[in-house]
Amino acid sequence: MVRLNDLRDNPGSAKTRVRIGRGIGSGKGKTGGRGGKGQTARSGVAINGFEGGQMPLHMRMPKRGFNAWRPGKFNAVRLDRIQAAIDAGKLDANAVIDAQALVAAGVIRRVKDGVRLIAGGEFTGKASFDVAHASAGAKAAIEAAGGKVDMPEAETTADA
Repeated sequence: MVRLNDLRDNPGSAKTRVRIGRGIGSGKGKTGGRGGKGQTARSGVAINGFEGGQMPLHMRMPKRGFNAWRPGKFNAVRLDRIQAAIDAGKLDANAVIDAQALVAAGVIRRVKDGVRLIAGGEFTGKASFDVAHASAGAKAAIEAAGGKVDMPEAETTADA
């Protein structure tokens, strides 16, 4: 029979932590494993990337990629979420579906810099969209269902 006072961890499963700075008898007393004096013996040391004057590894590695100066924050919406809202009667497929219509239907919470349509799931509704972006798969799925996608911002950036 198992009793609460007989319960124990498996042997070797739980290590006891080393208590640093508790006297010379502990073997980790006095300097507490930090060596001698100086900056690294103190708390709050911020020289982790320093390599003794050698060019640090993170500076030797080549820079990659591109960071946009002012990236837009878009609402990414999958097509199956829009289809579910149309099926539930929250969205009118005959009207133009834009960011305000999606907020009113409860598909997105708030309008950010625009809506980005993403392909995903089944989309059968014949609807016209007025959005900031649409992935190639999403655009193909909407047009295959007989709808159309209007992206005014994409056209202005393509002209520039």
